[in-house]
Amino acid sequence: MMKRIPAFRTPLKMISRILKTASLLAGLCQFAHAAAQPNVVIFLADDLGYGDLGCYGHPYVQTPHIDAFADEGVRLTDCHSAGTVCSPSRASLLTGRTPYRVGFYSIAGQPKGSHLLKKEITLAKLLQAKGYDTCFVGKWHLGHFDTEANPGDHGFDHWFATEANAFDGPESPGKFVRNGEKVGEINEWYCDAIVKEATDWLAARPDQDKPFFLLVCSHEPHTPIHPPESYSDRYDDKRIDDQEVGIGYGQVHRPLERDISGNKKYFYGTVTQLDDAFGRLVKAIDDQGHKDDSMVVFTSDNGPETPVTVEESNNEWEDPIRDRCFGTPGAWRGMKRYVYEGGHRVPGIVRWPGTVKAGTLSSELVNGTDWMPTVCAATGIPLPDDRVIDGVDIVDALAGKPVERPVPACWTFPVLYDTLYLPSMAMREGSQVLVGWFAKKQPDQSSSEWVLSTRLDRFALYDLSVDRSQSYELSAKRPEDFERMKAKMVELFKGIQKDGPEWKQK
Repeated sequence: MMKRIPAFRTPLKMISRILKTASLLAGLCQFAHAAAQPNVVIFLADDLGYGDLGCYGHPYVQTPHIDAFADEGVRLTDCHSAGTVCSPSRASLLTGRTPYRVGFYSIAGQPKGSHLLKKEITLAKLLQAKGYDTCFVGKWHLGHFDTEANPGDHGFDHWFATEANAFDGPESPGKFVRNGEKVGEINEWYCDAIVKEATDWLAARPDQDKPFFLLVCSHEPHTPIHPPESYSDRYDDKRIDDQEVGIGYGQVHRPLERDISGNKKYFYGTVTQLDDAFGRLVKAIDDQGHKDDSMVVFTSDNGPETPVTVEESNNEWEDPIRDRCFGTPGAWRGMKRYVYEGGHRVPGIVRWPGTVKAGTLSSELVNGTDWMPTVCAATGIPLPDDRVIDGVDIVDALAGKPVERPVPACWTFPVLYDTLYLPSMAMREGSQVLVGWFAKKQPDQSSSEWVLSTRLDRFALYDLSVDRSQSYELSAKRPEDFERMKAKMVELFKGIQKDGPEWKQK
């Protein structure tokens, strides 16, 4: 005889078991998703400042696609490029190593012959060996393609790139090379051409089930700034010209001897053009069914360009092409080239369903050296153990949790401008940042000889949590912190000097 089960307790028990089972299955699904090899897409803008997007507080620039993308992921408010100019930050993104360790004391070719050495282990090489399809599109700026280093040498199966900038015209950049073959003139603006190449490559991959790594490096909003009129006309508004007083430029004054206020429309239009191009890329990824299995990063290679002489310099340099540069670091001090915050604090947005919660903010420090070890951790790739990796896995930081850094985050000034006596190095410890100056270069020294033999001989301490403008020097008020951080910076720099290669050319 079947035993009678009480009528009211059975459904409750069954519901409880069902809920527990569902919860277990959901956890297993989430674990399976997290354990799968994600696709990786990194979009690197050029000279885009921390304050140049709508979602980072710019009052005029329209960036609806990037803003919507931020709503789907995490927006980083303490995100940094690893360098203060383009080549160093690009080298660090690929290697996880601070720029001086890999020989980037300035941009590629300065000093002559400097490039990304083939002995360096890049993220693309590691993912390629793991079975990923790998693709690079855009601005390389890590060496000459024919004689030094091209993307194929560093792990990219497919590449469509310019060696550096496309100064022969933004609508017809005739400097593109595809897998070693010159392409000829491209009758498109730079960002449009590289996004088209990227989306075509995604669609044409023979095995659509293979994971992929796609690095997209735009030229915009680097000079020359000349967007289609359909973009610049949106900002041809006297109200915007009149209200420029509300925009911060890192305590770097605008030109005083000439009126360039009417040029803002070109910069603002270029940022909106870049936003549209990024929107097309994200749409292609989503339309191909890769939204839920992809880590997509949007960031910049350094702070915004300035159209005036660098602060604290005795030199005057004229560069009218930069009169259209109206990028802003927001509330931070400094611009491109500076080791002050504005030179390297940049936008950083990550969409990664299943790992990153949508619509969140993180104020944890993230540096450009971190992308390589983070992707390696996500894909189960061991980091190289025969060299210093400065970056760390920042998955916890994407959730707003603190991250341990065995090697402090640091930034250096490009020594191409060694006559400018700006600070040479900055190092973070919590909210405190120490800046230091190198002893001056001797007339008979090459740039690399100077970097590898100089010493830090002056320092200043700031606390970013109370002083974004880095105006109040704290060494006298915080002597213990100052001495501890000074010793740490000196030791860090000595280790970097031991690793850095010397380029023999003067």
